[in-house]
Amino acid sequence: MQFIALATSVVLIPPCSMPKAHSGTLGIFLLMFFRFCRKRDYENAIKCYTEALELKPCSAIYFSNRSLAYLRTECYGYALADATKCLEIDQNYIKGYYRRATSNMALGKFKAALKDYETVVRVRPNDKDAKMKYQECNKIVKQKAFERAIASDEMKRSVVDSLDIENMMIEDQYTGPKLEEGKVTMRFMKEMMECFKDQKKLHRKCAYQILIQVKELLSKLPSLIEITLKETEKITICGDTHGQFYDLLNIFELNGLPSEANPYLFNGDFVDRGSFSLEVILTLFGFKLLLPDSFYLLRGNHETDNMNQMYGFEGEVKAKYTAQMFTLFSEVFQWLPLAQCINGKVLVMHGGLFSEDGVTLDDLKKIDRNRQPPDSGPMCDLLWSDPQPQNGRCVSKRGVSCQFGPDVTERFLDQNNLDYIVRSHEVKAEGYEVTHSGKCITVFSAPNYCDQMCNKGAYIHLSGSDLKPQFHQFTAVPHPNVKPMAYANSLMQMGMM
Repeated sequence: MQFIALATSVVLIPPCSMPKAHSGTLGIFLLMFFRFCRKRDYENAIKCYTEALELKPCSAIYFSNRSLAYLRTECYGYALADATKCLEIDQNYIKGYYRRATSNMALGKFKAALKDYETVVRVRPNDKDAKMKYQECNKIVKQKAFERAIASDEMKRSVVDSLDIENMMIEDQYTGPKLEEGKVTMRFMKEMMECFKDQKKLHRKCAYQILIQVKELLSKLPSLIEITLKETEKITICGDTHGQFYDLLNIFELNGLPSEANPYLFNGDFVDRGSFSLEVILTLFGFKLLLPDSFYLLRGNHETDNMNQMYGFEGEVKAKYTAQMFTLFSEVFQWLPLAQCINGKVLVMHGGLFSEDGVTLDDLKKIDRNRQPPDSGPMCDLLWSDPQPQNGRCVSKRGVSCQFGPDVTERFLDQNNLDYIVRSHEVKAEGYEVTHSGKCITVFSAPNYCDQMCNKGAYIHLSGSDLKPQFHQFTAVPHPNVKPMAYANSLMQMGMM
């Protein structure tokens, strides 16, 4: 309820009954909202609808439209909450069901999404778009049920066991790069990147060789990697690359190719969204094999089956190679380490800190990571959580894990004798952001994310002499005319882009 002071009294105004004087203000907010949306400035669009909802808190349309803006900024938890609120206000507002279904799809809650699509089809039986989404969602639900039905309590047999690499022939007409005596060399890496740049495919035998070798290498690593930089040494930390292969090449052009003297750490989310994810991940895996002690990879929330199914990587691998190869990628992703500690003072992870206090570096070392991430706990938090400006913790805007404040960061750093954390996971307009009094740094390396966000990319240099972060920004470079999400689940293409 809102109180409005008049000359001699206070009148109680019901929340759904606003004075006419507010109508002009609401009109301005809505005009600004559509202007921000046209510019893809969804953060300001959200602010506009938030202010409009303060004036008219019972508007189903406003909650639905803010839900859409949250979807565009990947705040799926907030999008779900707004769509649900929209339907509480007006259960006949059909767009609310669309928004809620899309939010649930993004969170991997396929049965909940299917229920909302069923509602739309029942109300609008002639809506072809609704029927298409219902059928696609129903297909996913049935596929998941089938996978559960055939699952065994026994350890699944690895794809590696069914491959006969030695007898896999490379055809005479293939002129692309080949491993040298089964090994990755710098010459092979340069030839492979040039091959990918020209939109050519690596032979499937070479791709399988890389995957098998990198799986063996990663499986021997701990969940928490610990490295020491000498005073004269530095390392480059990159954030999300999300299948933007030509921007990855640009990083190497600007900062030099990886080498023992020029080590890199890529902080998760190598794949999905961008439509050159295979090229990105095979390049990164190749450098990991070439430089096992100078090139580091950490797992992100998109190195998981649910995300890959929705956001394009599974579809891309199946389109360019086979379903079997995607299954092997899934096995490899499960062995990616979860965090890296530099000189005992800087902790790097994809997402962020934890839903509860008391987590130590020793706890991270003990995580059994060879699996799909759980819905809660330290492994989930390392992949999914986000910082927030206010103290304490709150429910995540994404609908998974939590958001943590500066006091949480301070306590974690003190307990573990650390200086600061570096994480990724969020688009930043400048490519990076420093928060929590300099103790929480975000770096994001996919410029003009999804060809829409107009953000810069960035990477960080850390020197062993002082561990002070030095930020380097860059802008997006042109890429072939293949749109982001080209291989994504058709529901996500229809509902998100």
